[in-house]
Amino acid sequence: MFSKEESAQLRKEFWTSFGKSFPRKWLLYRTKIKDFGFKFVADKKQALVCLDIESFDRTKNELLFDQVIELKDILIEDYLPDVIFDEVYLLESGKVIHRIYVKYNGEFNIHNKNTWQNVYYFFNEAMHQFEEFYEYYEDFIKRAIY
Repeated sequence: MFSKEESAQLRKEFWTSFGKSFPRKWLLYRTKIKDFGFKFVADKKQALVCLDIESFDRTKNELLFDQVIELKDILIEDYLPDVIFDEVYLLESGKVIHRIYVKYNGEFNIHNKNTWQNVYYFFNEAMHQFEEFYEYYEDFIKRAIY
């Protein structure tokens, strides 16, 4: 068991090490769509690469989620075959969002440094595929709200 401080230090070390291993500028929140962005998630139980739709405007969320659903077959066949579409994803904060994500299937715990390297490769590849998809279909996705 780790203290709160030790856990925070390990998380910081994990992300710093990832940044040094794959030094590039990720798209993340620079999608030009408010509350529509990509995220890396790593904790004691799992590692995910996500596309989160989390506006307080429920109609906007639905429109954006439906627009990505229109591209579901393409996303699966051409980019991320293991992608999961979760229309109702509950965050630890209690907020409900739409989440489209890929989960790392190997052993991972952010407190175990021996599991980090494979997750770094997973993060790099999965986010690259998400970004390629978004860059190609960005105009189509934006049509939902503009």
